[in-house]
Amino acid sequence: MPVNVVMPQMGESITEGTIVRWFKGEGEAVAKDEPLLEISTDKVDAEVPSPAAGTLAKILKGPGQTVAVETVIGVIAQAGEAVGAPTPEAASQPSAVEPKPAEPAPARPAPAPAAAPPREPVAAAPQPRPVAAPSPAAPATPTAPSSAGESEAEAMRRRSSPLVRRIAAEHSVDLALVPGTGLQGRVTKDDILAFVEGQRSGAAAAVATAPAASAARPAPAPAPTPAAPAPARTSKPTVPYATGATLGPTGPFAGDERREPMSVMRQKIAEHMVLSRRTSPHVHTVFEVDMSRVVALRESAKATFEARHGLKLTYTPFFLAAVIEALRTFPVVNATLDGNDIVYHRHVNLGVAVALPHGLIVPVVRHAEELSLVGLQRTVTDLATRARNKQLKPEDVGGSTFSITNPGPYGGLYGLPIINQPNVAILSTGGIHRRPVVVADELGREAIAIRDMVYLALSFDHRLVDGATADQFMAVIKASLEAGAFELG
Repeated sequence: MPVNVVMPQMGESITEGTIVRWFKGEGEAVAKDEPLLEISTDKVDAEVPSPAAGTLAKILKGPGQTVAVETVIGVIAQAGEAVGAPTPEAASQPSAVEPKPAEPAPARPAPAPAAAPPREPVAAAPQPRPVAAPSPAAPATPTAPSSAGESEAEAMRRRSSPLVRRIAAEHSVDLALVPGTGLQGRVTKDDILAFVEGQRSGAAAAVATAPAASAARPAPAPAPTPAAPAPARTSKPTVPYATGATLGPTGPFAGDERREPMSVMRQKIAEHMVLSRRTSPHVHTVFEVDMSRVVALRESAKATFEARHGLKLTYTPFFLAAVIEALRTFPVVNATLDGNDIVYHRHVNLGVAVALPHGLIVPVVRHAEELSLVGLQRTVTDLATRARNKQLKPEDVGGSTFSITNPGPYGGLYGLPIINQPNVAILSTGGIHRRPVVVADELGREAIAIRDMVYLALSFDHRLVDGATADQFMAVIKASLEAGAFELG
């Protein structure tokens, strides 16, 4: 029996979603729970799994269309089934589509691919698929992998995020050849980028040997002299942590410009930032912090920490732990404004900004004051991984009481961020850099020493938080980090 694919409700306050792309085209086989399409809401971008195994017989709503939740957007058919267009009332019916009694088993079985509407709606998902899909007449089971000879682990590897598949398509990479480090061997963004970089390095080595192969060509003598300095001038500098441009044209220019609509996520970010600037009078304060003890602690413990907990130890949980202590000392910074009322929160819910290739999202570490350093690291790692794989739920990104953003790994000294409403403050952590500073010993004698330093910037809402309170709050964070007395567990 055919099964309807409906727009899911991604949270109580979510009433509609926008289809970003379909991962399958009409007539292609799909396994149960395999990522079928990507949707975007005003909370999160997410992949929608297939509700059943079979063949994607009809795509009723294409990329770019915004539809209400529970609306039928596609139909999955079993082998040999004919699928008619669902009625407008189908959205309120169970997921199974009842065949019309007047059309039992017509003479041309399984005409779905031929009778399907034009394929333009799925043109935005051109990801190459190295394994050919079985024909519509082939039986499909919920647990069947995408091809007969493919193991379950290999099938999981192919179910990578849309970003990974897009990068693979841009560089003509077969994902089956990429070593995966994600869940069950899933290929992550770092995996595909490393593989592409390896291919480039191999291509560069091949180019370096090309002059010897072309020596037999006539009149090659003038080439070596001007070509010698070229690599130094044209080679691009290595930028650590570079993830590529988040925005840019995706097609040819028409004349001197190209116009394309903003993504749903980009529109929501724009609305939120403009609203915040109009709502809160922003004031900023910047502190310099000596991170030498934290750096030494992390360097000495990171190998043991990873072996014991299966997690890479980053600097993020140290910053979070220091912020939690400061918020306990100054609860007004953990509050929100509701008209003329100050709303104090019992728990510390920390929003941690995660940069994505297509935008920014702020998942929330809930009840952060109850977590150890290990718990903070585990939660942040989980949220960041699910954010990059578009697996966050609406409840993962709502309800923050204070936010933290970290532009430091990209080379920034510090930033002056916009407050994440309805919070009244946000902390920006810059990059940790070794530089000479003036220090004093126990006897008060001054000397110049090399220390690991960082700039921390706080943006706060002057309607509720005064400069003196903000600076005292930052002083607590500075003291906690410089003391470096953290329990690693």
